[in-house]
Formats: sequence, structure tokens, C-alpha cells
Amino acid sequence: TDELFRKLSEDTEIRVTSYRDKSPEERSQRFINDVKEGHTCVAFLNTGVNLMLQFYPPSGPTDKVTKEYVDFDKDPSKVVLKSRFIMNGVCVQMKGWIDLKRLDGVARLEFDYDLADQEDRVVRTRLREYEERQMKNEFSIAGSQLMPIQSNQLSSSTGPEGSRIHHAHRYHPY
Repeated sequence: TDELFRKLSEDTEIRVTSYRDKSPEERSQRFINDVKEGHTCVAFLNTGVNLMLQFYPPSGPTDKVTKEYVDFDKDPSKVVLKSRFIMNGVCVQMKGWIDLKRLDGVARLEFDYDLADQEDRVVRTRLREYEERQMKNEFSIAGSQLMPIQSNQLSSSTGPEGSRIHHAHRYHPY
């Protein structure tokens, strides 16, 4: 909903939700390992939204998580994170940071124009391929059921500049 996205687009307190049954030290270490592997779970506290985040390009996992998505070097006590995904049909990116000891931090969602363009191209390509398959199937079906057009099935009308246009009365199998 618009209200949900409005709240999530503001800087919001987040918390890591993984490994709650472990000691603080073990939770912290497991969180760091998960992030280095390219994933973690967080909750946005103002809305209760829980997300499984992945830290790699939308094209898919890579061998190594890059600094574009995970940066431990900006501040030794925090990790800076970026995750791109589709939420309720909207392309977004989560940008934020998490304290490595407390496992809380601040994040927000932003509209992801690049991901939206990529997804739009994918959808348009799939739609075009589907339409081409449909046309091919229609021609295949129609081609096997068409009958030759007889001269008495033609009618004509006057087109631009007085030219005669001949119309074939098509045979429709349905």
C-alpha cells in the first residue's frame, strides 16, 4: 500500500531477526558470516515488515559479494548494506547499515529505477515472444482450415483517391 511504502521510504530502525536463540556473540558472528555469503533477515520496526535480504545484483548470485552491496570498511563497528528486490510488484532497493554488536541499525527503501527498467525490458520481451508464438499457432491452425477464396466471395469498396479495394470474406473456424 502507499502508506506502507511511505513509512518504509523514511529512515527506519531495523533489527536482525536471525539466530535469536544464540548468545549475542554467536548471533553477531553468524550475522557477519551470513552477510558475507550474501543474505540476512531484518525487521523494519515501525511497520513490522520482515525481509529476507540478498546482497547481489538482480541478475543473480555471484561468486563474491561486492562492496556495492556489502561494505564492512566504512565503519569498523557497522556494515553498510544495499539489497535490490521487488516488493508487492514495486522495484525497490534497501539502503542502510547495521551495528555489528547490537545487530540493529537504520534503513529505508527507495524506488529502484534501474531494476524497474530491467524488469520492464524482460516483461516486454516475454510478451513479444508470447504474441509471436500465438500468431504462429493461429497461422498454423488457420492454414490447415482455410479454403480457397472464390470470386463470388469478394466485395469491393472505394478507397483513397477513388481506387477500388477488394475484400475477401474470410473463413473463420470459430
